[in-house]
Amino acid sequence: MDQKAIDARSVTMATGLVVLVTASAFVTSWLIGLGVQRVAGDKMAPWILGRSAGVTSYLLLVGLVLLGLVLSHPARARIRRPSSATRIRAHISLSVFVLVFTVLHIVVLATDKYANVGWWGAFVPMGSEYRPLPVTLGVIGFYAGIAAGLTAALAGRVARKVWWPIHKVAIVSLILVWLHGVLAGIDTPALLAVYIGTGALVVGVAFSRYTSTTHRDEAEDLADVRATELSGRRADTAPRAVVYTDDVLGSDARRSS
Repeated sequence: MDQKAIDARSVTMATGLVVLVTASAFVTSWLIGLGVQRVAGDKMAPWILGRSAGVTSYLLLVGLVLLGLVLSHPARARIRRPSSATRIRAHISLSVFVLVFTVLHIVVLATDKYANVGWWGAFVPMGSEYRPLPVTLGVIGFYAGIAAGLTAALAGRVARKVWWPIHKVAIVSLILVWLHGVLAGIDTPALLAVYIGTGALVVGVAFSRYTSTTHRDEAEDLADVRATELSGRRADTAPRAVVYTDDVLGSDARRSS
């Protein structure tokens, strides 16, 4: 692929991204405006907003973990479009949205007197007066998620054996957040069905991924993407086929072509 074709492709992708982000902003603004109108003057408004942000961050986290599992699944080699670098960047971008809605969830409930959580309870295990154990699970899940995100940011800067094992606590974060939501925030059958359905989906995909005899994970690809971004090179201009053996067995062998 020559440079002109690559540049045209980049412009098209960038334009599509701008259109998508703009449309998303309009839809999000409309939904927020609708929500504000519904709860205006209601003393429960902060509680409703905080819970909504919590459910949203949970669903985004489910998507983030599912994408991570797909990226490390043996069947990922059959997916040619979008490219590996694009999927990795989507994974990274999704983590940002998870963080934004999680922070909104924490700030709103920490400042809401009705919630009875407070800043201490929002960050210190067993510090909340409202359902201390479920809230603590959420607090620890938040810290585990931060650890997973920070280690991913180190890809391409430090050795994989340093950051990759810690990054895997992302699944632990989801488990803790799932328990947090079920024990602290379930009050309707529909919401319970959402948690059960999403939990079963993640378990199914994780079972398929980890029971496979071999697997490729995104650690090397993520490191490559980071490295090319740092050096200013394109990740897709020098494609290569890499076959990894199962790192669960402790093998780091690979062959490249």
